[in-house]
Amino acid sequence: MINISVMRYQPLQDEEPHLESYFVKKKDKMKVLDALNYINQHHQANIAYRCSCRAGQCGSCAVKVNGEMALACKREIRDGDVIEPINLPVIKDLVVDRSEMDSKVKEMGLFLDDECGISECPAILDPEELTNTKKLRSCIDCYSCLSACPVLTVNDEFAGPYFMRYLSKFAMDPRDCSNRAEEGFDEGLYCCTSCSKCVEVCPKEINTFGGAIEKLREIACQEGIGPLPPHSLVKELIEKTGRSVEPPEEGPMRDGFIKTVNSQRVKAKDNEEDGKEKVALFTGCLMDYRLPEIGMALIDVLNKHNVIVEVPSQQVCCGSPLIRTGQTDAVEKLVKQNAKALEGYDTIITVCAGCGATLKKDYPEYGARLNVMDISEYLADKLNTEDMKPVNMKVTYHDPCHLVRGQGIREEPREILKKIKGLEFVEMEVPDQCCGAGGGVRAGKPEIAEALGREKAKMIEKLGVDAVITICPFCENNIRASLEKEGLDLEVMNILKLLEKAYQS
Repeated sequence: MINISVMRYQPLQDEEPHLESYFVKKKDKMKVLDALNYINQHHQANIAYRCSCRAGQCGSCAVKVNGEMALACKREIRDGDVIEPINLPVIKDLVVDRSEMDSKVKEMGLFLDDECGISECPAILDPEELTNTKKLRSCIDCYSCLSACPVLTVNDEFAGPYFMRYLSKFAMDPRDCSNRAEEGFDEGLYCCTSCSKCVEVCPKEINTFGGAIEKLREIACQEGIGPLPPHSLVKELIEKTGRSVEPPEEGPMRDGFIKTVNSQRVKAKDNEEDGKEKVALFTGCLMDYRLPEIGMALIDVLNKHNVIVEVPSQQVCCGSPLIRTGQTDAVEKLVKQNAKALEGYDTIITVCAGCGATLKKDYPEYGARLNVMDISEYLADKLNTEDMKPVNMKVTYHDPCHLVRGQGIREEPREILKKIKGLEFVEMEVPDQCCGAGGGVRAGKPEIAEALGREKAKMIEKLGVDAVITICPFCENNIRASLEKEGLDLEVMNILKLLEKAYQS
């Protein structure tokens, strides 16, 4: 027997939702839906829930299992599971009111619009033109993406991933005559933080951000509808300087980390041994001009592991700020320059989740394939613990969206933290909840970044930690600003700065 809990709630009778626990006789490959059926049959519980196809095709049985979206007919039940309704108004128990979403579909006119006349539409549809929309058309209307989207919890301007997917599908359909990019812009196209939580929870594995929202932003830019003014300024800066941030007007980093480190340190090529791995550091814009101490820490930590890292001098912005905001016409030039700068290296190390995800996932589309590893990925099984000194701190870890979902890296940073002597590591309630820094939102929609950052700060405050660790300069900056606004005096640091502390003599 296993014990599971189900959220019960009848709005007209109950003051608040409440959990009820039930014992279920577990069978092999038993699904959540089977468990609910068992409870009603053996406990006469009369739990209300939806089900139809029982094959993961209709989406009606979507629920939350331990806080994560799932289809009741596909997710296997486990001991201790907590079953709740998705984040929509509850009619009864696990049955939610979907009428608002259905009304919005009607209001937005989300159907093929060929009012321009059949003569203007292609007589025979080119299969290649519809390749990009094939996956988008597999949606089963479960609304899991809407239930999971963090932006929708703090902002009512954004229609949400479900509707952006719809608009993008039609925007890429040559038969459709409506201005879907303009509709998307009006529905909050630039409110998405690119966290890809919608992708993670989708039972049909639809890449709503990369395959729909980014594409719709790209179309918006091509049609002169997007991007937002702050995004245009970033593009101008990248085209002018090769970086997405301006150098400081004065100070030791006026020339940037790359020039400074290469003038102060002996390059790997002057020291390398025959047959030794050639490792390069991709700095990213923020490390080069804002957080050079992270780069210095990386070099010192790798030297402790007998790894000599070189910092190629001709590298530029990875292009992530442009790709995420739809300004793709300027990306190919950046890819070519970086590919040339990084040519001949066995491994490219990144310490920025966004840069790493871009080099790994986006560069191959431009013909550049590099062996890229996040620093946690690279060090997880190489960490030299013998030379560590105790670090007497209590810390928590924030999962950057572009690391945990963009690169699939979740356990490696935790493995490192658990190996640091003297360190007390505690998990926050939702470590991979978006902090609001990505997707051009912090620049273009700062109120969303502030709201999501505030939620993250409140989550951190409960833990009583000394520091928050992460591996993303954008997350680092936004979380630090959010903690300061909440009056919390906590360090926010890259995992490399923590390792540097452990290896300090």
